[in-house]
Formats: sequence, C-alpha cells, structure tokens
Amino acid sequence: MEHHDHHTHKPVAQTEQQSEKPEMPMAHPEHSMHDMSQHEGHHAGHSGTDHSGMIADFKQRFWIILALTVPIMALSPMIQQFMGVNWSFNGSMYVLLGLSSSVFFYGGMPFLKGLVDELKGGKPGMMTLIGVAITVAYVYSVAVVFGLKGMDFFWELATLILIMLLGHWIEMTAVMGASHELELLVQLMPSEAHVIHEGGHIMDMKTETLKANDLILIKPGEKVPADGLITEGDSYLNESMLTGESKPVHKSLDDKLIAGSINGNGSLKMTVSHAAKDSYLSKVIQLVSDAQKAKSKTQLLADKAAFWLTIIALVSGTITFVYWYFAQDSLAFAIERMVTVIVICCPHALGLAVPLVVAKSTALSAQNGLLIKNRSAFENSRKITTLVFDKTGTLTVGEFAVVRYESLSNEFDKNQILRLASGLEQNSEHPIATGILKKAKDLKLIPPSVSNFQAITGKGVEGVCEGKKVAVVSPKYVAEQHIAIDNQPLSNESETVIYVLIDDKLAGVIALADEIRPESYEAIQVLKENNIKTILL
Repeated sequence: MEHHDHHTHKPVAQTEQQSEKPEMPMAHPEHSMHDMSQHEGHHAGHSGTDHSGMIADFKQRFWIILALTVPIMALSPMIQQFMGVNWSFNGSMYVLLGLSSSVFFYGGMPFLKGLVDELKGGKPGMMTLIGVAITVAYVYSVAVVFGLKGMDFFWELATLILIMLLGHWIEMTAVMGASHELELLVQLMPSEAHVIHEGGHIMDMKTETLKANDLILIKPGEKVPADGLITEGDSYLNESMLTGESKPVHKSLDDKLIAGSINGNGSLKMTVSHAAKDSYLSKVIQLVSDAQKAKSKTQLLADKAAFWLTIIALVSGTITFVYWYFAQDSLAFAIERMVTVIVICCPHALGLAVPLVVAKSTALSAQNGLLIKNRSAFENSRKITTLVFDKTGTLTVGEFAVVRYESLSNEFDKNQILRLASGLEQNSEHPIATGILKKAKDLKLIPPSVSNFQAITGKGVEGVCEGKKVAVVSPKYVAEQHIAIDNQPLSNESETVIYVLIDDKLAGVIALADEIRPESYEAIQVLKENNIKTILL
C-alpha cells in the first residue's frame, strides 16, 4: 500500500479549530539545552472518578445485601418448607422484616431511583420492571407480617435485588476501560496557563478560567492550554495526540493552536479564541463521553422487553386479582395471587444476561487489542466489508524515526556520520534529535562529547566533535550556503531530510519518517483472506 499523504489526520470530531494551513517540509529549528521537563503541564481532573465511585458503590451494596440475604433465606417460611426444617422463633417474622427492609431501602435504592427517572422521562424499561416487582413484593410481605393472610415474598425480594446489583456491577466493571481512555484525554489539558496582563505582568491561572482574547505565554515543552492564534513567536508543535500525525507542525504568527498539543523549543504568545469548554479537545472528550453513554441495540432490546414485561405484569396482575376476588370472594387470596404474578414476571435472568454478554465480549475484545467505546458499533462490526485505515499510529509506529542514513564522503562510513550527528543532538529535545539518538542507541553507537555547541537559528546546530567542526542542518541551510547536493539521495513527501556537514563539507544525509509497523503486512493479509477490502485514508 502506498503512503500518498503523510499528513493524515485521525477522523475524530474535525472542527474549525484545526489548522488549515498546509504543512511545509520541516526545517530543523533551533535546538535548546534547556530542560523542558520542568515546564510540563499538570494533569487535569480525572474523568473516571464518578464511574469508579459507582462501581465501588454497587460492589459494596452487593456484598452487604449478600450477607443479609443468607439469614433472610434461612428465616423465610417458604424456604424452610422446601428444606423440611422449622427455624422459627418468637419474633422471627419481625427480624425477617427488619433484615428485608434494609435490603429493600439500601440495596433497592438504585432501582427505585431508576424507576422514578424512567417514569419522569416517559420511557419505562428495566428499572421500572425491577422497581415495581420489589416494591410490590416488599409492601405485600410487610402486610403479611402485620396480619394479612398469606405467605411473604421477602426471600424473593432479597434474591432479586442481589442478582440485579451483581448484573450492574459486572456491566460497569466491563466498560471501565473506555472511561480510562476518556480520563487520558482529559489529562492532555494542562491545569494552569501563564496569562499576560497589562504591563507585561504574568500570572498563572486555572485553565478553566480562561476566556476569549486572553493573552497567554507558552514556554518551550509546555502543553497549549486553550485554542487560539499566535501573536508572537515561532515554534514546532507536536499535535500527534490530537491529530495522530507524528511529524511536528511548524507554527508562526497568526497560525491556529489546538489545546493539548505540545510546544517545541520556541516560546509563543497567543490570544485565546474561546473558553476551554468550547475547545477542540473538549469536543473530542464530549464525543467519546457520549459514545460511552449510548446504549447498544442489545441493551435497547432488553429495555423494550422490560417495558412490555412491565405492562404484561401489571395487566396480568390486575386480571388475576379481579378473577380470584370474584371466584373465591377472598381479598387476601386475590392479593396473594396478584403479587405472585407481578413478582414472577420480573425475571432474574434478564437483569444478568445482558451485563454478562457485555462483560464477556468486552473482555475478549480487550485481550485481542480492541477497546469498545461504542457497543452499537461493536455489534455491527460483524457486517464489515471494508476497513479504512489511518496511517499514523495504525499502520505505522507513530514515532519520528531514522529510516535511512548515508555517507556522502569517502572519509567516513555511514555509522560514523550517525554517531557524530548523535553527539550534537544529545543536547536537544527536538523530535529529530530524539529519532537520531534512538537509532544510535539501537546500533550501540556511543555519542562523542561536544564543545562549542551552538544553534543555527531555525536551521540546525553545530559544534566541535573529536576535533572536527560538525553541523547538522536543514536543506534550507545547505541551499543558502550554496553547498552542492547534486546526485544525492533526495527526500520524498513522507520523509524529513537533514544533512551532516564535517569541516563545512557535505558528509552525510539522514532521513526521518514514521516507520511501518512490522505486524501491518500480516494484518492486511488476514483481512484480504477474509474478503475484507482495505483502504488507506
């Protein structure tokens, strides 16, 4: 597959905040020895906290209700009758009532709240079915304790709530991975920004307090705190976490900046376009959040089944009550039959089956490298006939790396060229420097020490290595110095090429690009064998 477009962007929530300026072949910007790590933006709040709290809440409710269900089962007359035992004692029914009341109000509270919410929204579903069943079972059983003729349903109430709590706990745990991904997105946004006030005074302010037209300073290595336009400065920015493109993007006066991208070696001043909540990154976070909240077709089917079961239960219960009341002329007998029908119409399995399917499919997917953010899309994946691939980070590694390097001199071999270049680049945090140093490390080449190191503004670096004047420069610098590069390896649109000069003579060339993943070929072959068409975006 040919890689025609190096500037591939991930098709996620494309907005007007993305830079529309075409990216030019990248010159080697000024290198800096300054430690960028101290400027790294702090992480924002954790989006997964609420979800984790809900999981912990259901887990706690489940274990407490399980502990209460055991004595409830033991004290229930119906269970004792099944087992042929008699563990009743004076006041045992009131103990049973107390335990069951705790189960109903503590364990059943999420379902009772759900029932109210569904009825308010005019969409009765699973919560309505559960809420009606446990309420009817509890109220009737309380009436039996206080004199109504019949047999209580406390054990049915406890086991129903226990199973439903287990189902919700399993489902929430299964989809927690997607919430973790959302949390990582939120962490892309720094917590503070350097706001420049009138008179040039700089004050650190919370990112969420930024408003349109605020003037802020972005230091080398820091994350951009908001969308905006550059008013002063020139730098290369890493937007890979937002666009998927590993190649740093050159930004200068009046160019757009995206919140969450990482500044390179230059210092920038920018005016904020809009508040943080309206930023490109915030819209991506909202998109992922909405996808997680969306219910799959299976869940919607379960809700629909629950809706009809609720209607059937209430109608059947009413018909049963009317029939037996007139047939037996006994109010207690008719109520008992009505409650029995309503409780039995709420199947334990329905509340557990869907969560178990979601949990199992999500777990199996995760084991095979798939993260399920939208379960409807996952269910529809069985119908896939064509796969469209993004290049960067998907078919390629997503890192700027040396793909070829050559010696253009009879005095030095290619590894010597790379070693001398790595000596200069060890003083820089630039992506080009990182790529060269990684290649040298992989080849076990030890970078030489450097003296008289200095940056050639916007065009590269130079210094003295092992008694030789060495420079690592951009094609622009080579052209300005009128150094002939005829018949030398040329770059293509997917590569960034730099040249190595030794004693002001052209000695070598190093090309960097995004490497193809070793497993990409096998993946494409497997898809083709399964008659799935593949396209490179």
